[in-house]
Amino acid sequence: MSAMASTDSSPRHSFDPAEMGAIAHLYRGEVYRSTIWRTRLDNTTNWAIVTMGIALSTTFSSPQASPLPLVLVGLLLAAFLAMEARRYRYFNVWRARARWLEKNFYAPMFTGEAHDDGWQTILARDYTAPRHHISFVRAAGRRLRRNYVWILAIQAVAYYGKIAIHPTPAASMSEFIDRAAVGPLPGWIVLIMGFAYDFGWLAFALGTLWLDQREHGAKSDGVAMG
Repeated sequence: MSAMASTDSSPRHSFDPAEMGAIAHLYRGEVYRSTIWRTRLDNTTNWAIVTMGIALSTTFSSPQASPLPLVLVGLLLAAFLAMEARRYRYFNVWRARARWLEKNFYAPMFTGEAHDDGWQTILARDYTAPRHHISFVRAAGRRLRRNYVWILAIQAVAYYGKIAIHPTPAASMSEFIDRAAVGPLPGWIVLIMGFAYDFGWLAFALGTLWLDQREHGAKSDGVAMG
């Protein structure tokens, strides 16, 4: 109780008008930078969607067309996801700072509630020694769960659907497996590689979700610094 009393009685820093104006401009700058980097995230997702659309158009252009473009597009999707994860790490810095100011500076002004000055120390430390607030693996997992899992699901359904119905509907499982052959690789090996590819992404998404929950809790409020 004495510790709590000493904390409540400690003097709080009050900003003068000049400092208030500087913080307002700082907040505008952080929002602007987060908006710019959010646009860059959307661009990378658009590239992945367009690439997938081209692969679908090529593969289903005729019954005799090869399903190989749907296999090769997986490499491009992985590259786009890596690029987007890198961009998300930068976006997350500006997003976290803006939300930190909203929660600890602007919200108390509206509610009239008193906040301690610990948030100022955390924000000052982040400006003094800037760093990424999230690892590359967790960033890739977030973008995979938000966007790329749906693109990869379309890829998987389209690929298995292609070899099942073209050039004619497969009459047996052995015919379905034979159609999956790529060059010297027999169909069963290609299908095993495909299942490993799909379930590998699923395991990665679930694993990074567990990392996020361990870091912020199962019901994070989304205002932490990272």
